[in-house]
Amino acid sequence: MDRRLFILWFTIFIDLIGFTLFIPVVPYFTEALGASEDLVMLSAALFSLMVFLCSPIWGSMSDRVGRRPVIMVSIVITAISYIVFSYATSIVLLFVSRFLTGIGSGNIAAAQAYVSDMTEPKDRAKRIGLIIGASFGLAFAFGPAMGGYVFHHMGGIEAVGWFATGLCLLNLIGVVFMLPESLANPDRARPINFKPVASTFRALRDQRFRDIFLIGFVYITAFSMMNVSIAFLWMQRYHLTVDQTGLMFSMVGILSAVSQGALVSVFQRWWGERRMMIYGCIMVGLGLALIPFVPVGDRADVIMGADGLPASIDLSLAFVLMSLVPMVLGAVGNACLNPSLVSILSRKSGPHELGEVMGQNQGFTSLGRVAGPAMAGPLYAWGVDLPFIVGGVIMIGTLALVFNYLRTSYTPLHTPSALAD
Repeated sequence: MDRRLFILWFTIFIDLIGFTLFIPVVPYFTEALGASEDLVMLSAALFSLMVFLCSPIWGSMSDRVGRRPVIMVSIVITAISYIVFSYATSIVLLFVSRFLTGIGSGNIAAAQAYVSDMTEPKDRAKRIGLIIGASFGLAFAFGPAMGGYVFHHMGGIEAVGWFATGLCLLNLIGVVFMLPESLANPDRARPINFKPVASTFRALRDQRFRDIFLIGFVYITAFSMMNVSIAFLWMQRYHLTVDQTGLMFSMVGILSAVSQGALVSVFQRWWGERRMMIYGCIMVGLGLALIPFVPVGDRADVIMGADGLPASIDLSLAFVLMSLVPMVLGAVGNACLNPSLVSILSRKSGPHELGEVMGQNQGFTSLGRVAGPAMAGPLYAWGVDLPFIVGGVIMIGTLALVFNYLRTSYTPLHTPSALAD
């Protein structure tokens, strides 16, 4: 692997580790604050709203000043947000922390542009899957387990917050000393996009990108309904401890890392980009819909301790294997769909608009992460199965959008491997 790509992968991995540390902790932290599930899911929506508002700014800024400065500034803001989180003794401070984390979320759009800067169009889906997708996967593999351990054994929420802050500082050192700039000639005259809402509607008028933005929005809406609900489902229906919840997320992360880091090129060779998008929608939809149908089994008989938390009981092999079925479907579906969408955007973009386009795409996916949690909260209150089943149904809409795009607007890669398309 190119040294720059390895450093970029490591940078994103460390940054995402800081984020995923909190995933298994939040439901238990929520109980301590006396907050409702839908209120905490709303904090996730606030985070994504700030990502939507800030990603086009960061993306266009990376076109103007370079990718590296944007990544550094966003790391600093994220570190500040984790310091606030470590002292979050109220729901208000939790919201402030999520607000700041959302503002400091410029890494991913700039990182996608960085990979595209130095990669030939025919290799972008594979590279983006390897660098971005594998970073997400491994961060989910290690972050939740580490967060659960730190929370449970090293001092609660304050320790988790400071641990995440330390990772951000390590990340910043790596960028400063080891990550060179990828954009050879930044466009100093390019305006910075300070009107994210207006630019979103303007982006929908650009025929090159409109359909991909909409596909990404609907797909992420469905997927994020699962992301914010599943920890509550595991805690309340299956009585998992914080450590066990972290372990389950770790398995999800390992599957994602293997799928996106090692299998994207295999899927491209087997199916081609067209069928990857179709199969991806189908597998993600099935994976989401099957999650609440994992049998409770021996998890129904877990003894609750005096503190109201489940007494420790090992996860049975049957429960883990049955839980792996929807996880595998979701991981492989993601590995088919997401790299394909980003690859199409990157090859339709000019070099000096690439950062802004990636920022706009990040903005649309962030809107999905606003809509998903906003829908998941009330749905979960009405029935804990509903966020997953509705998410699976929404993926049918994503599949319809994909078919329409492939029929009317898709331009295949002009390489021998594109014959599969």
